[in-house]
Amino acid sequence: MERLTKEEKRILLDIAHSAISRAFRGDFTPPALDELSPRLREKGASFVTLTQHGQLRGCIGSVEAYRPLALDVHYNAIAAAFKDPRFPPLTLQEWPYTEVEVSVLSAPRVLEYSSLEDLVEKLTPEMGLILEHPYGRATFLPQVWEKIPDPIMFLRELAHKAGLPLDVYLDPRTVVKYYTVEKFTYRDLEEEEG
Repeated sequence: MERLTKEEKRILLDIAHSAISRAFRGDFTPPALDELSPRLREKGASFVTLTQHGQLRGCIGSVEAYRPLALDVHYNAIAAAFKDPRFPPLTLQEWPYTEVEVSVLSAPRVLEYSSLEDLVEKLTPEMGLILEHPYGRATFLPQVWEKIPDPIMFLRELAHKAGLPLDVYLDPRTVVKYYTVEKFTYRDLEEEEG
C-alpha cells in the first residue's frame, strides 16, 4: 500500500473533524467520494483516536478494509466521539480541546510463532497486533507500545482486552496478526512544515 501524501493526510483529518463537528448538529452526511483522490476512495482500514491533554478520550476503528478509506475515517470519527463504550459521549464543551489522530492501517498479516518466547522475540514497536480466538478478539495499535513497552505486558493486556487469559497464545486456535500504521494529527503536519 503506497503511503499517503501530506494533502491526503490533511483531507482525512478534515473529514474526521468535520464528521464530529457536524454530528453535534445531527448531520451525519458522509463526504462526497467523487471529489477525492483514488487512494482515499480505495478500501482502507483506519482508527480515529481522540485525546485530551494526552489522555485517551475515545478510539474506534477497523482492522480490515471493507469500505472506502474516506468513509471509514468518517464513520470511525463519529464512533470514537460518541460510541466508545469506555467513555461518555463527547460534549460540545470538550470538543475545542480534543485532539484528533487518524491511523491508516496496512493489511494484517499472520504472525507465525512456536512458543510465547518465540512470539515475544518477533514483536517490534512498529507492530499493531490483532489477537483472534473463538472466544474473543482484540487489537492494539502500535501507539500502545508507548504506554506498555514490555512485550509480555503488551501481550497480557491484549489478551485481557479480549477477555482471554495470557496462555491463550499457546492455544492452537489462536491467530495473531500484525499490521503497521501511518498515524498523524494536524500538529504532526505542522511540524513537518517546520
